[in-house]
Amino acid sequence: MSPADAAAAPRVHPQRLLRGWGRTAPTSAAVAGLIDLDDIRASLRDTPRGVLGRGLGRSYGDGAQNSGGVVVDATTSVGVTSFEPGGRITAKAGTSLEQLMEWMVPMGFFVPVTPGTRQVTVGGAIAADIHGKNHHQGGSWCNHVESFRLMVGTGEVLDVSKESDPDLFWATAGGMGLTGLIIDATFQMKPIESSRLVVDTDRAPDLDSVMALMVEGDAAYDYSVAWIDIMTTGSGMGRSVLDRGRFARRDELPAKMAADPLKFVSNSIATFPPIAPSGLINGRTVKAFNELWFRKAPAKKRDAIMSITQFFHPLDLVADWNRVYGPKGFLQWQYVVPDSAGEFVRRSLEELSRSGVAPSFLAVLKRMGPGNQGHLSFPSAGWTLAFDAPVGNPELNVVLDRLDEEVVGHGGRIYLAKDSRVNPVHMDAMYPRLGEWREIRRRVDPDGRFQSDLARRLNLI
Repeated sequence: MSPADAAAAPRVHPQRLLRGWGRTAPTSAAVAGLIDLDDIRASLRDTPRGVLGRGLGRSYGDGAQNSGGVVVDATTSVGVTSFEPGGRITAKAGTSLEQLMEWMVPMGFFVPVTPGTRQVTVGGAIAADIHGKNHHQGGSWCNHVESFRLMVGTGEVLDVSKESDPDLFWATAGGMGLTGLIIDATFQMKPIESSRLVVDTDRAPDLDSVMALMVEGDAAYDYSVAWIDIMTTGSGMGRSVLDRGRFARRDELPAKMAADPLKFVSNSIATFPPIAPSGLINGRTVKAFNELWFRKAPAKKRDAIMSITQFFHPLDLVADWNRVYGPKGFLQWQYVVPDSAGEFVRRSLEELSRSGVAPSFLAVLKRMGPGNQGHLSFPSAGWTLAFDAPVGNPELNVVLDRLDEEVVGHGGRIYLAKDSRVNPVHMDAMYPRLGEWREIRRRVDPDGRFQSDLARRLNLI
C-alpha cells in the first residue's frame, strides 16, 4: 500500500458495547476520539452506518448509541480555550459541567443551566438542549450559547451562530447530535458571589397544594423543584417536598463559609456496587423510602444554606447510582404539557399511583417558562413531570403508551434525551417542526452521515 493509500484508508477503531444511563439496550459501535478530525472525516465517508458524537452517556435511552457505526468519544477533547472577565467562555465539546464548575466556581462563575447531574458535556448540553431547575427564569442551555463549531456530514467544519445561520443553530439545539459533530462552543457563564444557595423548603400534603405553591411563588425564585411521592394514593396523592432557592450573597454566609465563599467540592462520597439484586427497587422498599424522605423534610423552613451539590446534584454523591435498579435497568419518562393541562398532571400521577407499575423514589415536578426556537428542543411553557422506574413489568409500557396519547392530546411532548420507548407515530405531533428540521439537516448532511439508534427507532432520519 502506498503512503497516499494508507492516508486515505479509514482507521480501525476499537469496538465497544455502549448503553444509555438506563442500561436497557446496549449496542456495539466502533469508538473514535474527537482529536483527529481527518479520521472523523474518513469515517463519515466510509462508514455505512454513520457517525455520532457521544459525551458522558447520560442520555437515558439510545440517544448516544449508533449500532454498527462509529461513535466519537467527545471526552477525548477537553478544556477551555478562551475566557473573558464577564463570563464569556469557549470550551471544547467534551468538557463536562463538573469540570467547568471545578475551574470556574472559584472564579465566581456558575454554569447557566444544570440538570440533576454534573456529568454532562458541553456538546451533550447543546445536543439535548438541557434544562434545569431555573427554566422558568433562565430557559434552557442553548439560550445562553452564542456559537459553536460543527462538523457536518460533508466533513466541513462550520462556525454556527444565531446570527450567521439561525436555522442550523436551532436545528442543532436539541437535535440529539444528528446535524453534526460539535467541536467546541462559546457561551455565557452566570456570575455568583458564593458557591452556596439560600433555600426555602415547603412540605406539601398533596398535589393541589404543591402546584398552588409553585404557581403563586416560583417567580420569586431562581431555582425551583418539587420531589413528588409517586407511590401515595388517596387524599395524600402527590404529596411533595418543594425546594426553591437562589445563590447566596457573601454577606448572607455564616462566618465559617464566608472565609472561603467560592469553595467547591465535587467528589462523590460512595460508589454503588457493580452487581445489585434485581428486586431491590419494589413497591415495599420505595414506599418505605418515600415515607422517610417526606417525613424528614421540614414542614416549612426558610433561608437554609446549601452547597451546589446538595441542592443541584445529590445523586452525584453516589457514583454509578443507576445500578440500584438491577441488571435489567430502568427508564425515565418525562413529559411537558401546557399550563392549561394542569389537570393532566393529576391524571398521570393518579394512573401511575393506582397501577403500581412504576415504583419510583425519584419523581420531580417543575414549572417551565417559554421554550426557545429549537426545532426539537424539549422545554415549553407549562408543567414537566419526570420519574424513574425499573423495567421488567410488562404493564409499564401499556400504562405509559396510554399516557403518551394524553400528552399528545394536550399539546405536550416527551423528552428525547430521556426516552427509550415512545411510539414513533407521535413524533410529528410532539415536535410539529420535525419536517422543517429534516430539511435543514439534509442541507448540511445530504447523504445522511450522522445517525443514531434513537434516530432509527423514532424514524427521525
